[in-house]
Amino acid sequence: MTRAREPDYAALDLLATLVAVVDAQGRIRFANHALEDAIGLSRRNLQGVDLADWLMQPQLWRNALEGAQAHEYAVIRYDTQLRRLLRAPLPVHLVLAATESREQRIVEMLPLEQQARQEREERLLEQAQANKELIRNLAHEIKNPLGGIRGAAQLLQLELADRADLAEYTDVIVHEADRLQALVDRLLAPHRRAPQWGEVNIHEVCERVRAILLAEFPRGLEVVRDYDTSIPEFRGDRELLIQAVLNLAHNAAQALRERIEAGDARITLRTRVQRQVTFGKRRVRLALELHVIDNGPGVPEDIRDRIFYPLVSGRDGGTGLGLTLAQTFVQQHQGLIECDSRPGHTDFTILIPLAWGGGDRVGSVEACP
Repeated sequence: MTRAREPDYAALDLLATLVAVVDAQGRIRFANHALEDAIGLSRRNLQGVDLADWLMQPQLWRNALEGAQAHEYAVIRYDTQLRRLLRAPLPVHLVLAATESREQRIVEMLPLEQQARQEREERLLEQAQANKELIRNLAHEIKNPLGGIRGAAQLLQLELADRADLAEYTDVIVHEADRLQALVDRLLAPHRRAPQWGEVNIHEVCERVRAILLAEFPRGLEVVRDYDTSIPEFRGDRELLIQAVLNLAHNAAQALRERIEAGDARITLRTRVQRQVTFGKRRVRLALELHVIDNGPGVPEDIRDRIFYPLVSGRDGGTGLGLTLAQTFVQQHQGLIECDSRPGHTDFTILIPLAWGGGDRVGSVEACP
């Protein structure tokens, strides 16, 4: 009698989430690379081990397994913790699902921190799209009456040519109309210009930003380089990326005014490569991680959740456009910007895919929007 072939689980190694295949008794038949790394054991050592031994509250797992075996549920989900060698347990969201075989179950464990991050990324993308539509509609509604106001003020200037005491008021109207027009143009700028794709060296981008910062703040500000020089070139728009990083760095410098005066202000430009990163529901084999870190007072707590909204600023005189435009430019590279801030340490992180899952090559044109 021919023995049934063992299923090929190699594709599960491509997943960033922790995946195990268990038998009807809950013993591990297969563990993917992500689960090996999380626990700290090879799949050879994990094979045949009861998964309950690696879960906190093992009775919850046994109850779930019994429910699956009795066909009470097609999919069972619950939160638990995964034990790890020489490390603290990892909080995970466990999903137990059926397979084509009655004797096997798929177990997927998504770290709760990663799940929260995915939800946060999805909110950022939805927010950016909403901002884009709002800006376009608002700009359209403003531009037409604004042109009429400016034109009327200029005609009034001609009528009041011999009334110097009143000309001052028409000058104010024209000046403020021009200022508002410039603001609308800045809001619309990233949506008007199509990205110019080419090969980008991220460290050339960082060096350009560093030179601009040191020219504007020659004393009291240290700009630290912390580069991973192994990062490859990738397809992108160099000028848009310079503007995005400069907006973040300039924002940081503005927040460091007091420390610059005291002579101990510091901004760090740090580059790293991240592997098996998820952007929302998309898996990326390789991603650029660029940090702009400052030792300033931090983002005010009351606007922390709204800093990427247009016209939201944490300082007097700020336009509230720098972060919005930076996020837009990075999203045009299929990436996003995240922020982690506390007093004395603010870290804006740019994440941009370098290689997508499924074998895309680094810097492929297809990875660009």
